[in-house]
Amino acid sequence: MVNIRNLDPSASPLDYYGAELRRLREAAGLNQGQLGGVVYCTGSLIGQIETAKKVPTRRFSEQLDAALMTGGTFSRLVGLVLKSQLPTWFQPYADLEARATYISTFQAQLVYGLLQTDAYARAVLGARTEDDLDAKVEARIDRQRILDRETPPLIWVILGEAVLHQEIGGKQVMREQLAHLLRIQEREWVKIQILPFSAGAHAGLPGSFTMLRFEDDPDLVYTEDFVRGHMTADPAAFREGSLRYDHLRAAALSVEKSVELIARVMEERYADRPEPDGRALA
Repeated sequence: MVNIRNLDPSASPLDYYGAELRRLREAAGLNQGQLGGVVYCTGSLIGQIETAKKVPTRRFSEQLDAALMTGGTFSRLVGLVLKSQLPTWFQPYADLEARATYISTFQAQLVYGLLQTDAYARAVLGARTEDDLDAKVEARIDRQRILDRETPPLIWVILGEAVLHQEIGGKQVMREQLAHLLRIQEREWVKIQILPFSAGAHAGLPGSFTMLRFEDDPDLVYTEDFVRGHMTADPAAFREGSLRYDHLRAAALSVEKSVELIARVMEERYADRPEPDGRALA
């Protein structure tokens, strides 16, 4: 049965996307099933997106643009839709992150969001609840598009060694995540260091933090608690963050030694190994 729920296009980016999809589909003389056949999905999915019950993906949006010859309308709209799926308090940070020219971050527990795989992000975001999980994952992964810009930001990441050992999502997910770190650090503008357990007490003990630098705007420091994020452009706070980060870089393994450790943990902790009867351990 075709869903004909009326939308208020001004209610949200998702509602506007759905209203535009319905308008342009009908202008093309297609029903939901017919359009679904063109973009390789079900008519039901078209209906869910038209009624703002499901969040579209970027790939789906690109297929819509090709099918309806919209000149990139949905590819442009989907960025707004996905950003609206981020927590409200996080959206200002995401905007600034996308504009930064240099990102330096220390992460004690998790792989930094810009470097997460789909599966790892799904495991992290679904740890407490799986409500709207597909939309949350799509929104997080969409942030990573800044890495593929013609001039991407310079990124320096320090990960606590615990990040490599905390098994999130299972062995296969971790193996793929560590392999992704090894691949992405090959880009000349991405550097990854591991802060080893042997570092003992260190400047990052108060918790994870990120610093953003810009060409024309004040630099800022970003931290999170379990409720929300906190940003400040206070020069004293940024100076303290920079000092702590310098100490962490000095205490961490070199980039080359960090690569070796990531590869070793991936092999020793997460590699496929057959059981005596020949079955592979996941």
